[in-house]
Amino acid sequence: MAHRFLIKEIALQAGLGVATVDRVLNGRAHVREHTRKRVEQAIKELEKQELTLASTGRKLIVDVVVEAPTRFSNEVESALDAELPMLHPAMVRPRFLLRETMTTSEVVEALRTIAHRGSHGVLLKARDVPEVAEAVGELQRQGVPVVTLVTDIPLSGRIAYAGLDNRVAGATAAYLLGQWLGPQSANVLITMSDEHFRGEEEREISFRRALRTRHPKLRLIDASGGHGLDVPTEERVRSVLSDGNSVAAVYSMGGGNIAILRALESQQQVPVCFIGHDLDRDNVNLLREGKIQAVLHHDLRQDMRSACQHIMHYHKLLPASAVSPSSSVVVVTPENIPDHIASRFRA
Repeated sequence: MAHRFLIKEIALQAGLGVATVDRVLNGRAHVREHTRKRVEQAIKELEKQELTLASTGRKLIVDVVVEAPTRFSNEVESALDAELPMLHPAMVRPRFLLRETMTTSEVVEALRTIAHRGSHGVLLKARDVPEVAEAVGELQRQGVPVVTLVTDIPLSGRIAYAGLDNRVAGATAAYLLGQWLGPQSANVLITMSDEHFRGEEEREISFRRALRTRHPKLRLIDASGGHGLDVPTEERVRSVLSDGNSVAAVYSMGGGNIAILRALESQQQVPVCFIGHDLDRDNVNLLREGKIQAVLHHDLRQDMRSACQHIMHYHKLLPASAVSPSSSVVVVTPENIPDHIASRFRA
């Protein structure tokens, strides 16, 4: 396995022992495939950091643990990579653990592993459940600060939350949808990836409250629980449409929008209004094709910047006044896709 880094540097990046890394690099027997891939990933991360990071400043090892569909976790990784050269005065070295789905016990074990091997901080996107909250609290007690990303775990002992205001996002979706549909009676399809992600739950609560107050004739049909993944999301939407419900609008809080549209098309249904979240590749293309009408976007780069600055402040490298605020909700239509995002996903 070709590389130009010290074994102890690879071991630090991978979160493995020096002897384990040595066995992988020298092709010795009895090495698990997962371990080999972790070493390969660590070398790639070091190569990327070598290209972008200055050689000065204190090094901070930051673990990024994200449970999300690949299309979103790729955006998180890209956003952090883009911010690394500008994160002064520290040199942040991220270690990524990105999974499409994780059980509660897997998240807890990942956080315990980080606590055992040491870290300067954790950026975390996970469910708000008691076991995860306790694991975050244990990290905090051991001097490892945790910043939650996009979805919060407020009673966990985390030092900060970095991400959009999800209640504002839900209310914004309700406002837009009401403008499109007017005073008519209609069915609105809603989907969350998992109700234990607090961010999506806050969007849903705020959305329901706003519709109940301003548009009481709109009826919600819930197809949540598909984890934002295409196959289970499509199955859930098909299931709720099987009794002949006609859908006038969609608010997708957890992704899987191609699958949602595919399920609707199988019933010859075309919603008047489809509102989603996040400008990933799927949503940019769907906006261009006119298949969704609006995306509630937030600047992930700003959120990653804010999250890292909170960790730098914790380590007394930045004053509190220098920490950037989190991102705001921006309504994106086919007419105002930001140029820097459009160019990344050029067809």
